Order: sequence, then C-alpha cells, then structure tokens
Amino acid sequence: MSLKIVVLAKQVPDTRNVGKDAMKADGTINRAALPAIFNPEDLNALEQALQLKDAHPGSTITLVTMGLPRSAEMVRESLYRGGDGGVVLTDRPLGGADTLATSYSIAQAIRHLDGCDIILGGRQAIDGDTAQVGPQVAEKLGLPQVTYAEKVTVADGIATVKRRLENGYEVVECPLPLVVTVTGSADACRPRNARLVQKYKYAVTPAECAALDERRQALVAARPWLNITQWGVADIEADPEQIGLKGSPTKVKTVVNVVFQAKESKRIDGADEAGLEDLVKELITDHIIG
Repeated sequence: MSLKIVVLAKQVPDTRNVGKDAMKADGTINRAALPAIFNPEDLNALEQALQLKDAHPGSTITLVTMGLPRSAEMVRESLYRGGDGGVVLTDRPLGGADTLATSYSIAQAIRHLDGCDIILGGRQAIDGDTAQVGPQVAEKLGLPQVTYAEKVTVADGIATVKRRLENGYEVVECPLPLVVTVTGSADACRPRNARLVQKYKYAVTPAECAALDERRQALVAARPWLNITQWGVADIEADPEQIGLKGSPTKVKTVVNVVFQAKESKRIDGADEAGLEDLVKELITDHIIG
C-alpha cells in the first residue's frame, strides 16, 4: 500500500554558536541573529519517512515546517533527499509561539493537507528540548502516538515501531493514522542526491519568488515542481487567540548565559562526601545547576 507521509521539521539556531544577542527582550529567541540548521532529530525522522517511501512504492512525503520565511530551506533539504513537497507555515502573528501555540498551528496546517497516514517528527528540538510538540500535535488531531522511535515499518495498515528505552527497547504496534516521534539513535539521514539537488535547487516559496529577477520568475512559473507552498494564518483558518504570543501561556522570565572559565574551575582533592556536598551547594547557589 502507498502511504501519505507527513514529516514535521524545524529550523533551529545552531546552539554551538549562541552569542549575547541570542535572546530578545521579551524572552523569545532572536532567530534572525543566529545561524540556522535542520533540527538533528527531525533529520532522523525524515530518514524513517524515506525508508517507508522506499518500502511502499507510490508513497509521498510532505514536509511541514513553521518559522521565518527562510525555513523554506527545510523543504529544499527534504526535496534533495527524496521528499515530494512541503509547506512553509510563516506569518507574523505566528511569531513567539510556545509549544502549545506551535502544535495548534501545525495541527491546523495538517488538517488542510490532502489527508495523511503517518506523521513523523523528531523527538525534540535542540533550541527548546521540550519534546512536547509531537505529542501535542497528536492530541490536537485526535491520533494515537508512539514516541522515542528508532525504527518504523508499516504493513496492512499497522505500524510496527521499535522504541528506545533507558535500558533496552520495546516493539509496539499501532493502526494508521498515527504520530511518531523519532529519537537521535535512529538511522542517520541519507545525504543529498546530486540529481535531486539539480532538479530542486531553484525551488522557492511565493515570497522568495517575488524577490527574484524576471528570468528566474519565468523559470519557476514554467516548472511547477519548483513551487513550494507557503501558508499563513488565513490559509489554515487558525484562531487568532491560539497562535503566537497571544496563544502561548509559557512565558520566559529570564535567560542566563553561563560561561565556564578555566580559571574558575575547582579541583576537589579526595572524594569525601563533605567536599562533594559543598561543591553541589555552591553550584546551586551560583545558579549553575538547579
């Protein structure tokens, strides 16, 4: 059987390069000031989708991402590896969303797709580390969910999922449709395909196309596969009270950038309990751990 597969992916700040301007005054991430990358575990999820497509001829993969307009790069990366299309959900009112508002917006977008059999996403994003969006999308869509997946196969309308546990793994079965979140211990995503890069390197959203010269615009117009879908709040018929900052009950109170200096490091002579206890108390007092 062929499958309609949806992959949820997020463009995240490269946490290896976080500077002093990483946060805005309102406690949200200043994404425009940070290098952006494909969230690592979402790549693992994409690979599971590609493996399902390989095993079920005729299957399609649609990548859904929410963020700044530059998030279209996520869809292109999916196309380069074997995806079939994607949706960039971007609109100013969507900005500043926490996991609750984000999952609502993504669920609304999925409702406006032409159906799906399985939704795959990474376990969590490296910028928030909440692991909440996937399960919340499942709840909002009324679908069963399986988390911490390492391997997903489908046969006769039933998904078989190998789940990573702390001290081993378990195998569960679940009928389609369902939501699966994939852990970083799953298969790494395959590299770009050179032929697909050549085919899709000029794929753009309408907003990106508007900034191109006339020759490139004509090229995109003549090749339908170069058009990436871009949706805003009106396209997904979202409730304004449930999106962006207005729909986000989670508020960041303060952000502390902790930098360890070699000269500030401590050395514990011996491993007595008293010395370790004093060190832990000092680390908690200095808000280094807690």
